[in-house]
Amino acid sequence: MDFVTKLPKMANGYDTIWVIVDRLTKSAHFLPMRENDPMEKLMKLYMKEVVTRHGVPVSIISNRDGRFTSLFWQALHKALGTRLDMSTAYNPETDGQSEKTIQTLEDMLRACVLDFGKSWDRHLPLVEFSYNNSYHTSIKAAPFKALYGRKCRSPVCWVEVGYAQLTGPAIIHETTEKIVQIKNRIQAARNRQKNYANIRRKPMVFQVGDKVMLKCLSDETLVIPLEELRVDDKLHFVEEPIEVMDREIKQLKRSHIPIIKVRWNSKQGPEFT
Repeated sequence: MDFVTKLPKMANGYDTIWVIVDRLTKSAHFLPMRENDPMEKLMKLYMKEVVTRHGVPVSIISNRDGRFTSLFWQALHKALGTRLDMSTAYNPETDGQSEKTIQTLEDMLRACVLDFGKSWDRHLPLVEFSYNNSYHTSIKAAPFKALYGRKCRSPVCWVEVGYAQLTGPAIIHETTEKIVQIKNRIQAARNRQKNYANIRRKPMVFQVGDKVMLKCLSDETLVIPLEELRVDDKLHFVEEPIEVMDREIKQLKRSHIPIIKVRWNSKQGPEFT
């Protein structure tokens, strides 16, 4: 879950899109809302658009937006039995496909909002339809098919990017043009995210014996030489006390508690036990 905010405000007050993506099938819902909507209203929208269609999620990954960290939101999902996970810069679970999908969708949604101007909320269902029926390389299918097990029944021109001659009301022609426009925006957003990822990705080649610095481990005193590691026959680390460094007695009202300062072979430093 994430919010796309600071969009042109509609006459009804909508200025934000609530983006909700299923991590398995990549299917998404784009819900228009007001940035200052109270949590009670978001809860009703969530129950209507997510729970009634898909059931209660096992877990939800979101950023640390104040709405997602509120006591009301936490109490709601505790009652529903849903685990709440907050995305962080060092959480590999949220730095993969989920984050990439959200970034691509935000890029695409902002482009579509600029295209549709003051009527972007009216076209949001078409944006959701187009995304859910476009091929996703990570799952090798369209999200709609991954979710329901079948292709969405729709005119050919709504599935393939391109124009086709249709007979019927003008709204059919208008809808076709909008869907083609949206799909082009989706592909452009994916291309931008791919190019950005390729720029950041640097090829690295290591040789046996090379020394590397692990991420978030900059203190060399914390590095344990391999020859000093002791593991059992199941490759479990064996942690043993090396020496008793100090002793003291902590006196309470009616008891005396011995405290011993022990040095362990894990090199984590002395600990009181």
